[in-house]
Amino acid sequence: MDFELADDALGLLSPAQTDLTPGEAGNVIVAVETYALAVPLAQPLADSTAALTSWIVPVVEIRTADGRVGTGISGVHTGPELLCQVIDRYYAPALVGASSEDILGTWKRLYWLPTHWIGRAGVVHMALSMVDIALWDLAAQRAGVPLWRLLGGSADPIETYNTDGGWLNLSVADVVRDLGSLIDRGWRRVKIKVGKADWREDASRVRAVRKVVGADITVMADANQRWDLATAQRMLPVLAEAGMDWIEEPVHADDLGAHQRLQVVGTVDVAAGESLYSYHAFASFMDADAIRVVQPDVTRLAGVTEWLQVAHQAAGHGLRLVPHAGDMMQVHQHLAGVVLAESPPLLEFIPWTQDVFEHRSVVNEGFAERPRAPGASTAVNPRAREKWQLKGVGGRTSNE
Repeated sequence: MDFELADDALGLLSPAQTDLTPGEAGNVIVAVETYALAVPLAQPLADSTAALTSWIVPVVEIRTADGRVGTGISGVHTGPELLCQVIDRYYAPALVGASSEDILGTWKRLYWLPTHWIGRAGVVHMALSMVDIALWDLAAQRAGVPLWRLLGGSADPIETYNTDGGWLNLSVADVVRDLGSLIDRGWRRVKIKVGKADWREDASRVRAVRKVVGADITVMADANQRWDLATAQRMLPVLAEAGMDWIEEPVHADDLGAHQRLQVVGTVDVAAGESLYSYHAFASFMDADAIRVVQPDVTRLAGVTEWLQVAHQAAGHGLRLVPHAGDMMQVHQHLAGVVLAESPPLLEFIPWTQDVFEHRSVVNEGFAERPRAPGASTAVNPRAREKWQLKGVGGRTSNE
């Protein structure tokens, strides 16, 4: 679907470009295009809240006058058309004609559009994330360096933990087999899903996994918000007994008080963040000592700009910073390890979308190698778009 540029986008004029030098003129945004890819999974998977047969990657491509293209992505179970519509109808008219280099100014300008009143979290905020990632991708391309280097990170490999072996729809025997395969391939940290209707099943699952993998493997558990406070309190001693490194999203993501009570009384660290959409929300949880493992997601927060804000907050509180990977680590491989923190960087790895991108992630023996190509590693492989693009989703806005 094509969108014509109006002189006035919902009462907010696009910034005029006057008296630009030739270099600055090349930075001007001339087109914004959105689409989405549905990448099939090797097998159906489920946690306590969702059953998946594919992972959807919404995409925005921002083109500048000098022919560069910055790519922003998200990752969702459903509703990719909603993210694309926010960009097409509300953000793109305010982007075309603006400078791609004014990243923070653009972030603030889009955040305070009238859509702010219906979307300080969720779809509108995630759409802003896609735009922000695309602008940072352009910035790194212009600098001729990978994004992690632009942000001041070191070239050292980053340790990862693997989430792809512990799904809730798999039997305990299958989980043990899959985790064993990951361990044989070099991972020393793995995560399993919990959140069964009967908490006793979760207890048996946790104990069985620990017994089989042994004491030398770090194991985390993720309830995906499925427990109430009473169930979580019952499970804390079991998790501690099994040596779980953390319990992720044990209760409803918005229930700060429940997270705080669990963290205060338990010996297992509480982890959360994939369902927190702003640096204000993270600040509230950190100030209340409601979490010890901070999991900002660049696709749920409003992009790299807001992710960095949360990362600095977490480091300042002395907390562990472990990103949630709605992007399947594609952008986070650049972000981990770019802030001054006491704990070593750690990344979540899920391999579902590797074939989407021109530059795949490289993981050896559980450690992610830093990307070498300029940009944010988000450019989409044209063959992937041909295979997996969703019909009827997305649009294009241009003054070309």
